[in-house]
Amino acid sequence: MAPVRTRVSRIDGRRLRSERTRQLIIEAYLALLWRNQRMPTAAQIATEAGYSTRSIFERFVDLNALTLATADYAIAQAQAEAVPQDVDADRASRIRSHVATRAAACERWLPLWRVLVGSQDDIPELRTRVVLARYGNIERMRLMYRPELEALTDTVREGLLFVLGTLVSFESWDQMRHGFGQSSDAAQASWRDAIDRLLPVAPPPAR
Repeated sequence: MAPVRTRVSRIDGRRLRSERTRQLIIEAYLALLWRNQRMPTAAQIATEAGYSTRSIFERFVDLNALTLATADYAIAQAQAEAVPQDVDADRASRIRSHVATRAAACERWLPLWRVLVGSQDDIPELRTRVVLARYGNIERMRLMYRPELEALTDTVREGLLFVLGTLVSFESWDQMRHGFGQSSDAAQASWRDAIDRLLPVAPPPAR
């Protein structure tokens, strides 16, 4: 009879390999999305990942479950990549920092976002992820533009944040970049100008 420690090590090793396979399948899904700009098939994902379709469905009940797992992975990645910078800087620097971070997120994750939004009706759990992602964008702006927002009433503040959230949404970035053909630099300049016009002037610090 094998020692208990050896059996446990084998189980842990299998679990780690399974988790690694699962991660590679998710990464293959994303790679195909970025390359082809549409939801991939199970066969395409298997080929990209270097596994069989059976390996996919051993780890995910169906492609909807894989899409949901990919959404969770992407949201965690996007949050890690979009840590607010220059929170205490001057107004122009905060706007520039926020726009650059948001534009990078939109450029990177737009293909997946299209799939998530388009699949909401088929995968109800995705609707929650989409809403959370949108509110995450709002909370980031609440932090970045706190000096300008503090003097507003709650109603006005929330209304302005929803407008700003729509302005710097994935859909807005998609329109500017792919609908109107703007370069990334031009689109960011448009966002910076619009945000600056919409934000109120911050009150002077109390003496």
